[in-house]
Amino acid sequence: KQEPNDRFRNEKQEPKEVDKQPSIGSPARIQKLIASQSDPLLAREIFDLASRQPNFRHSYATCHTLILKLGRSRHFSLMQALLSSLKSKDYSISPSLFTHIIQIYGDAKMPDKALKTFYTILEFNIKPLTKQLNCILEILVANNNFLRPAFDLFRAAHKHGVSANTKSYNILMRAFCLSGDLSIAYTLFNQMFKRDVLPDVESYRILMQALCRKSQVNRAVDLLEDMLNKGFVPDTLSYTSLLNSLCRKKKLKEAYKLLCRMKVKGCNPDIVHYNTVISGFCKVGRAVDACKILDDMPSNGCLPNLSSYQNIVGGLCNQGMYDEAKTYVKVMISKGFSPHFSIVHILVTGFCRIGKIEDACEVLCELLGHGNSPHTDTWAEILHTVCEEYNTEAMGDVLKQVLKVEIKPNTRIVDVGAALEEYLTKKIKTRDQGQLLQLRVDDGAYRLGFFYQFNLYL
Repeated sequence: KQEPNDRFRNEKQEPKEVDKQPSIGSPARIQKLIASQSDPLLAREIFDLASRQPNFRHSYATCHTLILKLGRSRHFSLMQALLSSLKSKDYSISPSLFTHIIQIYGDAKMPDKALKTFYTILEFNIKPLTKQLNCILEILVANNNFLRPAFDLFRAAHKHGVSANTKSYNILMRAFCLSGDLSIAYTLFNQMFKRDVLPDVESYRILMQALCRKSQVNRAVDLLEDMLNKGFVPDTLSYTSLLNSLCRKKKLKEAYKLLCRMKVKGCNPDIVHYNTVISGFCKVGRAVDACKILDDMPSNGCLPNLSSYQNIVGGLCNQGMYDEAKTYVKVMISKGFSPHFSIVHILVTGFCRIGKIEDACEVLCELLGHGNSPHTDTWAEILHTVCEEYNTEAMGDVLKQVLKVEIKPNTRIVDVGAALEEYLTKKIKTRDQGQLLQLRVDDGAYRLGFFYQFNLYL
């Protein structure tokens, strides 16, 4: 009889499992793992670890992701090493990779590296894109030392199969205009027509703004006419530059005509255009004409703003037209605008100097009634005038007594008039100050109120 142990010996024994090295994963898994890493150096270690696995080949997406991750974290040497390694591998490289690298160098203020990247594209037997050319040009011209290399690259671009477009010309034209080389900018502009590159509105604007900066406003206007004759519709910035230049040259008639022509030519004037012309008229002492422009604005689809009214009020005050200025102050306050303290000061001071104290008081009452506080200098000016109107010595004693009135920082009496008169009178009566009641309180309520507010805001 066979023993149990003999039975087990005769059975076929199963072979033992051989320990296998665990797989690191598929290329797609590695790509996701690298993309999810916030630490670029750790992502690089994962990349290298996977590369050492037998028969493992990274996908191009993995290389693309890691190159950009290293570049954006300023590990440029590691980025370039990985980029160079792609030359020996049969990858179909996307041109967008170089676009990103160029922009990375641009953000790092490294124009020389951006320029070198353009020639690296050629080393990979890839035809550079016009978009990449323009990106490099913008990076180069941002540094004055690289303006000439940018121009050289622009002129040689066609040798590498890259066609410059309108944006390419605009980038260089703007750069040369800002550097003061207006002649080169004009040469580039004329070359566009010879090379069948159609200029756009920006092309004309770049030259017009440059001409305006050099005070050659007549040439700028001629360029505008040429632009209109060729069927272009100037943008608002083009008109703004011309209107500013015309007003600086005090050619206000031409500026107003241009403002009127804008709507006819397909560009509705906006608040900046109107305020530019209004300010120009006010600066040369023609505030009345400026008022006409302001009054016509609503019918032309543009409502005046705070700056519009302040220019008008300031211009009228400079011409001594205080009553008209007061009217516009009331209008602007009624529309919810808070005038700058300098505008209020010049108006109140003007009224005080010509002896119209009641008008000055009316302006301040209007201001206080809407919760606005005049400047302390304005209070000082009107108080001086009030004191001059009465006996100075007597007023001096009275004002000293008013100073003794209990005034706390949180006291807020804004409505100067009957309420303020009653408040001050009661306070002073309780202290047996009969002198104050001898004043003409009925028509002096404004004055007492202003003195009270003066001390309050001081």
